[in-house]
Amino acid sequence: MTGFYEAPPVDDRAIWDLWLSMHYFPAATAVQEAGVFEALESAPMGLDDLANKLSLNSKALGVIMSLVSSLGLVQRREGVWRLTPHARTYLLADTTYSWSPLFNVYKNGTPLHAELLSLLKTGKTPRQDKPSDGWEEGKVPPDAARSIAKFMHAHSLPAAVAAARSGAFDGVKKLLDVGGGSGVFAIAAAQRNPSLTATIMDLDTMCDAARELFVASSGVEDRVNTLAVDMFREDWPAGYDALFFSNVFHDWDDEINAQLSKKSFDALPSGGRILLHEIIMSDNEDGPVTPASFSVLMLRGTKGKQYTLRELTNFLESAGFTGVEAVQTSPYYSIISAKKP
Repeated sequence: MTGFYEAPPVDDRAIWDLWLSMHYFPAATAVQEAGVFEALESAPMGLDDLANKLSLNSKALGVIMSLVSSLGLVQRREGVWRLTPHARTYLLADTTYSWSPLFNVYKNGTPLHAELLSLLKTGKTPRQDKPSDGWEEGKVPPDAARSIAKFMHAHSLPAAVAAARSGAFDGVKKLLDVGGGSGVFAIAAAQRNPSLTATIMDLDTMCDAARELFVASSGVEDRVNTLAVDMFREDWPAGYDALFFSNVFHDWDDEINAQLSKKSFDALPSGGRILLHEIIMSDNEDGPVTPASFSVLMLRGTKGKQYTLRELTNFLESAGFTGVEAVQTSPYYSIISAKKP
């Protein structure tokens, strides 16, 4: 795409819902085969107790249970999981109205059933590599970088336009887009804010792809540049009044997100802002359904998941940031902002 990024005529909620519906049935069949429904019929229990009882990975179980809950098969109250009437009626093995024979026929028709079951049992996926591996290793091949940039641009363009129109970048003069990928957010922010300059910070091949595929034809190439930095192994540049992360924290676990928060705090001047662009899970960690399915996608392909506002706030406040606020900017995304005192 070239030229100025206009808002699309309709939002992309239906496309997100369509894409992430792929996890619905496999999530239900995986927890069924793992024995979750039968265990909860015996007694409601918390996540750790359920994981221990069935010898399952606690993180994977929590992520997948959030989706199963949003599908109406389990519910979480005061930290305890229990069956819903639908699961009790239709998904236990020996009930009069059990659909178990049908589930048994169809569950092996998709590789996602086996993958989610493996994650539940071992915490590991049978996939040979994960999309986040390149950033963890500090190296993404050029062809892969171009493919990733195109994928992420298509996935993020409506959200980038919405973020730029939200007012989140008001007052920002120099923006550092950390792990900026295709550069779609930096471009959209610069197009909307004529006084803003932005730097896309990413691995060298990702910077090359962003510059060649998108920045060069954006109309703001004089105010958007790239900077090749391995965010885990190299020093971050100073002199920016805001740091922006889109779909970065959801790639990583608590320890790495704490490190990213601290590096951000150290890189910013007093009064500088951090902006996280993420899809937020409910405080009860039981949905909504499309964010919960996106969290399963992160479980499959990264070290992370979709976080609650409480969890993201803790990362930022523990690093020293104050005044955490969240504003929804598109059907599923929010920008979480905080300041360095």
